[in-house]
Amino acid sequence: MPVITITGGTGNIGQRLCRLLIHRGYEVIVLGRKIPESAQQLEQVRYLRWDIAEQEISAEAISEADGIIHLAGAGIADGRWTAARKREITESRSRSAALIVKALSDIPNKVKWVLSASAIGYYGGDEELSSDKGFGEEDAPGGDFLAQTCIDWENSIKPVEKLGKRLVILRTGIVLDTGSGAYAAFVKPLKAGLCTIMGSGGQMMSWIHIEDLCRMYVYALEHAELSGVYNAVAPEPVPNKKLMETIARTRNSFFIPVHVPALLLRIGLGAMSVEVLKSCTVNAGKILEAGFEFRYPALREAAEQLAGK
Repeated sequence: MPVITITGGTGNIGQRLCRLLIHRGYEVIVLGRKIPESAQQLEQVRYLRWDIAEQEISAEAISEADGIIHLAGAGIADGRWTAARKREITESRSRSAALIVKALSDIPNKVKWVLSASAIGYYGGDEELSSDKGFGEEDAPGGDFLAQTCIDWENSIKPVEKLGKRLVILRTGIVLDTGSGAYAAFVKPLKAGLCTIMGSGGQMMSWIHIEDLCRMYVYALEHAELSGVYNAVAPEPVPNKKLMETIARTRNSFFIPVHVPALLLRIGLGAMSVEVLKSCTVNAGKILEAGFEFRYPALREAAEQLAGK
């Protein structure tokens, strides 16, 4: 039975991915700073410890693994982007990746491949697009904070290739998932019958259903011909207004669209408002050409599934 070690395996994406891997017959090791309480543990998963700050890692998580999936990183939207928070966002990704590289170099292992998360924050805004097809994997990065974070993130994990490991990086869009994250924030105002549209609502949003994201990780690990960077987004990017109203229609029979002015977003979110207001059209062509089939390629069917319809 192949063994897969996952960092960030206690988050929503990680737990969903763990269940999918177990269902497909893999043995799973989850690395975490703390071993979760028994009530929070998944059956058939081994929990081992690592400490990014101290650059320490359980040797057996490396020596026993056939592959590694690296998801760890502080939540982008979990707090205002103070100088300290921005440093945490960046270092939680680059230092954890560097620890994996060091461990693979120092600890005898049989790891054949590494899959690493990244984000479409790597790209700039649509005003920098050179093609109407959206950003592709070969396009240049943007120049803002998240772009630099993604550059550091990817560069920190790339040395595994020099160790003879196949590397796949998935630049992930907005993940639609009922558990938490963006979708939870989108639906919260709907309890009061309000559909909140950010700014003009015309900015393009590149999204992916959590089930497709997890299936994409499995597809990448099971297809040895895949290597390099792939955009993990659905083939149908949409304007923010359409995203919010589609989600609202699948959950509420009645709602009032409310535009949140850009100025209020800048006041309320600070520097993070740049990402909320940025239009970023990202192309899914490369992963489609690699043979991956989306279960939820269109927003309507994704939103209906999340609403339980």
